[in-house]
Amino acid sequence: MVTPTGRLLTLTVILILLPGLIWAQDFIWRPALQRAYSDLQKMKVQAARQTLAREATTNGVRIFLEDYADMLVLVTSDDDRLFSSLSAREDERLNALKALDDTSPWQRVLQAEVRLHWAFAKLKFGKEISASWDVIRAYKLLAENQKRFPDFLPTYKSLGTLHVMIGSVPENYVWVANLLGLQGNVRQGQQELQRAQQDSLFGLEARLIDLMVRAYVLKFTNADSQLLQQLVDEQPDNLLLHFFGATIEQKNGRSQQALTYLNSRPTASDYQSLLIIENILGDIYLQKGQYANATTHFQRFLSSYKGQNFLKDSYYKLFLCHWLSDEPEARLRPLLQKLVTVGRLTVESDKAAQKFAEAYLKRGASPGQKVLMQARLASDGGFTDSALAYLRPYNEARFAHVAERAEYNYRMGRIYQHRNEPDTAISYLSRALALSEPDQLTFGATAALQLGYVYQQKNDRTKARSFFQKALRFKYHEYKNSVDNKARAGLSQLQ
Repeated sequence: MVTPTGRLLTLTVILILLPGLIWAQDFIWRPALQRAYSDLQKMKVQAARQTLAREATTNGVRIFLEDYADMLVLVTSDDDRLFSSLSAREDERLNALKALDDTSPWQRVLQAEVRLHWAFAKLKFGKEISASWDVIRAYKLLAENQKRFPDFLPTYKSLGTLHVMIGSVPENYVWVANLLGLQGNVRQGQQELQRAQQDSLFGLEARLIDLMVRAYVLKFTNADSQLLQQLVDEQPDNLLLHFFGATIEQKNGRSQQALTYLNSRPTASDYQSLLIIENILGDIYLQKGQYANATTHFQRFLSSYKGQNFLKDSYYKLFLCHWLSDEPEARLRPLLQKLVTVGRLTVESDKAAQKFAEAYLKRGASPGQKVLMQARLASDGGFTDSALAYLRPYNEARFAHVAERAEYNYRMGRIYQHRNEPDTAISYLSRALALSEPDQLTFGATAALQLGYVYQQKNDRTKARSFFQKALRFKYHEYKNSVDNKARAGLSQLQ
């Protein structure tokens, strides 16, 4: 029999625990929400939204997932009007999350995730300053969460990513990062991403981010490629993995494998549309020298795409298809004239396209540029037999201009680097660097970066460090951001 004293004690305990029990409901990964998260990772946005509509609006997990869905739609559609109509949701969701349980480790993590969603979206729409502030605030939220809950694994997925980004900041901007209280390095970030892969919820995302860091910041290896293939094979219904698998492999000179991922991707109507895949397919067929096929994909992209990024790049690639097919000048110039009037200059490929178009419209092309372009495309795709066949009849003396002689040596160096003949690659890349240094040509920066990688692979740390530093000293070229990021990351690995 429960005595009055016992009942009073029970009531007292309930009253003490009740606030905690209520707050505990603020961040619940119910099975339905876990399915919604899985659907979003697969690009099944509509299915995820239908699930989310049935969940409590006060659950912080639902707020985070709704934001995730919006971010995916924004970055895949690249629609300016949609961005304008949705942008107010960032503050609404952040305020809703701030009102939830401050003692939960999820509160700061999900605020940081929302900020990073919008940073990613803002970068796509040319809002760099606002995006930067979101990244800074996300970093501070995650750093605080790490101090308060050091064993909470979800913190480390995005914190590790940010530490990699901070560690690869160009040297002349390090003081800015320090001034803003942003600290970290590539090795630290990689270790944190490895730790986050043990998390049952964010583990898959952490694995993919780790591979993307290796592809876009560090040096992507054959072992990394095998890990990526395993990841894609484990989830054949995951469109996002097929897409990122393709972009990673194409970025690293394995376009045939990229084509395999795209051809095997899920294509049912319940997946979010990814028009950019048409652009990537066009790229791959252009690299393979299949110009008619490439033209079809670029035209499909341009006929349906509503965004402003990659327009210049697509018109440039269309031009290349016609130019390399030896079509008349009257067919070529209108494409470049269109190029300079459309889109915006946010992504590096659009900046490079604009630079090429302005130069061609002003001066035309020299006789050597066409064969260099064919070799470049084939080599970039990993089709080294074709690339070597284009350049084998030539030598440096056949090219009239210093920039073309530098490019010839750079292309030959990259071909032999892809063919795992490092000593031959070194001689060509060194010559490209020597020709480029007086005028600070782009090929000098990229040659120095690749020489750093070659010597890093040879375990010659002194020479690797010297060439990474030399890559950073090239001040003005269209690939400076990506080259500097990779060179900084290479130096960080040598510490």
